[in-house]
Amino acid sequence: MVRIRVLVVDDHRIFAESLAAALAAEPDVDVSAAGSGPAALRCLERAAGEGRRLDVLLIDADLGGTVPAARPAVAVRAGDEDGLVDGISLVCGVRTAHPNVRTVVLAERDDPRRAALALQAGASGWVAKDCSLSRLLAVVRGVLRDETHLPPALLTGVLRELTAARKHRTESERLVESLTPREREVLRCMVAGLGRKAVAERLYLSPHTVRTHMQNVLGKLGVHSTLAAVALARRAGVGPADLAVDVVERGGQLA
Repeated sequence: MVRIRVLVVDDHRIFAESLAAALAAEPDVDVSAAGSGPAALRCLERAAGEGRRLDVLLIDADLGGTVPAARPAVAVRAGDEDGLVDGISLVCGVRTAHPNVRTVVLAERDDPRRAALALQAGASGWVAKDCSLSRLLAVVRGVLRDETHLPPALLTGVLRELTAARKHRTESERLVESLTPREREVLRCMVAGLGRKAVAERLYLSPHTVRTHMQNVLGKLGVHSTLAAVALARRAGVGPADLAVDVVERGGQLA
């Protein structure tokens, strides 16, 4: 019998233990529980180190008691036990560190926006916490067959959210494409959190020239602040400059 290894991630201990006990009654399910995002990542690392793999994480959408206002973070650090990590950010962290592990978000209420965020973060399903055990087991087994599971009532709203997100991304990509190569490099430095002086040193430019480039970037992107420019860049898929690379092209030569 092929066994399914499930990890329940919920900071409400009674719910987590009750759900784990119910799942453990299934003959083909091994289940454990974690009370935080960092604890969940430690469980994943420990299982991988011992030659065992976890198959599915059932993650509380409200883990840590926070509601994300924007796209989730790219990664979650396992060692930061004090920091509260919301469930959708944990989904993204799991996808980054353990891409073969499926994640299903358990939610108190249906929310098309957050369900869309969960799917964008890498979740394979969104399930109500009060669903039946048979329904939850069907979702767990389904996601292992590469299925995506959403409540039927959420489908229209989620598709609308994903379409809107794609539209915003397309518009952002068009604006970024209007930048010159140098302006794009300046934008990547801005995404990396570098200030004007640091950008000047990195690109071997004067602070005045960098200021001009930054003003041009804001103007072409149609925003009024560095923060807004960075948000638009991220929507367009622009990553930060690699701060570990010190070699920069200058005047046709490498400096």
